[in-house]
Amino acid sequence: MRKLITIVLLGLTVLILNQSLSGAEKSWYSYQEGMKLAKKEQKHIIIDFYADWCSWCKVMDRKTFSDPEVQEFLFDHFIPIKLNAESTTETIEFQGQKFTPRELASAFRITGFPSVAFLTSSSEIITVVPGFIKKDMFMNLLQYMNKECYKSQTPFEEFLEKDCDNRSSE
Repeated sequence: MRKLITIVLLGLTVLILNQSLSGAEKSWYSYQEGMKLAKKEQKHIIIDFYADWCSWCKVMDRKTFSDPEVQEFLFDHFIPIKLNAESTTETIEFQGQKFTPRELASAFRITGFPSVAFLTSSSEIITVVPGFIKKDMFMNLLQYMNKECYKSQTPFEEFLEKDCDNRSSE
């Protein structure tokens, strides 16, 4: 009986170690932690505005944000922040003003969930994308933002066809 218990415990230990070494999901930052880190590392910020009751938020977590390719690119190039947009219990600061997460969502003109906000490292809003975003489209958005194609005013649709770095002179 002791041998069986030892084998089971050893097997569980190996399984847990293997799972943690094989690219387990990375943790998103809290608002305060993420904003500080973005300034320090000079990375763009992504805020996932979600609600606990939102089924599409859960689908986006499962199908988009949990994808290993998305996670690797997201954490290498951005500071990802999750923010419960219905919370009224904490106070956070954005551009020198104090807000609850609910008030901040309103200031960002969030009307549905999920909504993903893209910001510069200095907290300037680039855009907010409402609704569920499939993995492939989200990867395209990440590339577009990372390459700062919005600065050259390259429309996203054109980026999908040519990429802002590979545009031909017209």
